[in-house]
Amino acid sequence: MRPGTTSTARLCRVGRMRARRTCLAVPGSNPRFLEKAQGLPADEVFLDLEDSVAPLAKEPARGNIVAALKEGDWGGKTVVVRVNDLSTSWTYRDVIEVVEGAGDRLHCLMLPKVEDASHVRWLDVLLTQVEKAVGLPVGAIGIEAQIESARGLVNVDEIAQASPRVETLVFGPADFMASIGMRTLVVGEQPPGYPEGDAYHYILMRILMAARAHGLQAIDGPYLQIKDVDGFRRVAARAAALGFDGKWVLHPGQIDAGNEVFSPAQDDYDHAELILDAYDYYTTVERRGAVMLGDEMIDEASRKMALVVAAKGRAAGLARTRRFERP
Repeated sequence: MRPGTTSTARLCRVGRMRARRTCLAVPGSNPRFLEKAQGLPADEVFLDLEDSVAPLAKEPARGNIVAALKEGDWGGKTVVVRVNDLSTSWTYRDVIEVVEGAGDRLHCLMLPKVEDASHVRWLDVLLTQVEKAVGLPVGAIGIEAQIESARGLVNVDEIAQASPRVETLVFGPADFMASIGMRTLVVGEQPPGYPEGDAYHYILMRILMAARAHGLQAIDGPYLQIKDVDGFRRVAARAAALGFDGKWVLHPGQIDAGNEVFSPAQDDYDHAELILDAYDYYTTVERRGAVMLGDEMIDEASRKMALVVAAKGRAAGLARTRRFERP
């Protein structure tokens, strides 16, 4: 067993429950955006060193991000930095400078373009070395693995279990579409010539199954038509209906819609809490395993489904408006 594995697993099991309904991308090269992001109501903010930062700006962007993490007020947000991918010359310095400079303010690193488990294991080893060097608990920093290619999707199960640090699998649609030769330039919408069904359904479900099989969260990628909030809401609702935990947002105008879509409706949340209360009462007091709640039969399977909805509602800060009344 690798040294530190037990503590890493313990820390990261907690981290997997972080709120991620909306994950706001913020270029690390733009200090004004880094400051503004602190006051926005996104659950997660990821400070980017990869695609949104020009090559000549990447090294200064590291300093911007460290300063923003150390000096800013991130108000209970999940705070992530996306480093460059392993095919570049920047990645190892991204990790070392950010974690040495502000690792105690950081929840996760996001690794883009992950194609096999060795990418995640590389980041795990480097993180462990830096954490030990600066006195951080081993495993304090989680990993978000971004799936952006056909090879990454084929290997997604191995990627999901490559390290106990892995907290989420993230779909990167633009690079993925290019990797499979999808004939469209519009990220997030159905490709021309595909009038029925959903061209992304298999991809999303494959990522979701790997995530759930290993106790991880699943995050959908961005919708690039940032002024089309209705389009964003429609595409986000597709991912939410499948069971995804959240979606990237590229503009403040998408945040409220994303938070709403990935939160249960008030009636659904109340109903889930009622199911949990009723099932607990009937199984412990009356010792029955299948009972009626109004016109609905509930059993152990009902309880499992209700747990999911109730957890999402609590994470979204919903308050109950109905209570179970014992017969």
